[in-house]
Amino acid sequence: MSVERRGDPRATIDPDVSDVRAAQRDLAAFGALYRRYLDRVYGYCFYLLGDHHDAEDATERTFLAALGAIGRYRDEGASFRSWLFRIAHNQIANALRARGRHRATALNGVSEPALGGDPAGLVGQAEESRRLRRALDTLADDRRQVIILRFVDGLSAREIGVVLGRSPGAVRVLQHRALRDLAALLA
Repeated sequence: MSVERRGDPRATIDPDVSDVRAAQRDLAAFGALYRRYLDRVYGYCFYLLGDHHDAEDATERTFLAALGAIGRYRDEGASFRSWLFRIAHNQIANALRARGRHRATALNGVSEPALGGDPAGLVGQAEESRRLRRALDTLADDRRQVIILRFVDGLSAREIGVVLGRSPGAVRVLQHRALRDLAALLA
């Protein structure tokens, strides 16, 4: 529900605005938002929790919380997508606290992508994927989250800032440092 400001090239229209307004009038319309973001929210939860059952629970709690709060959602410079991922972020934090863990085992157990083609090439791709997962797992939690939100879920620096409670500039610095750390780990 972002409103484009004149002269501000960063301003954009939230693509979910019509679906959010419909869901605020009729909760049954929330289904369109649920279908649009289910896989992304689940992926985010899974990457950070590392367990399918925990990710399913966190995803369910995220959408239940969003459904319960959709009437109170107001665009105050944040897109619906960033608002939803902020809810998921909080659910992940709750799940980690409940586990008694301070650090997620980020990408352990992620299955290899099903690829066709040259077997030697597949072996190389699988090894590179394992190396990347191991490297991501060694990053600090905030750096790993920035990488996942940016490159897996496609959020902008502004949206990631809403999710993590940081300014877009701080997110860009964190992303730069995370990428630098990843490059060093993979070198």
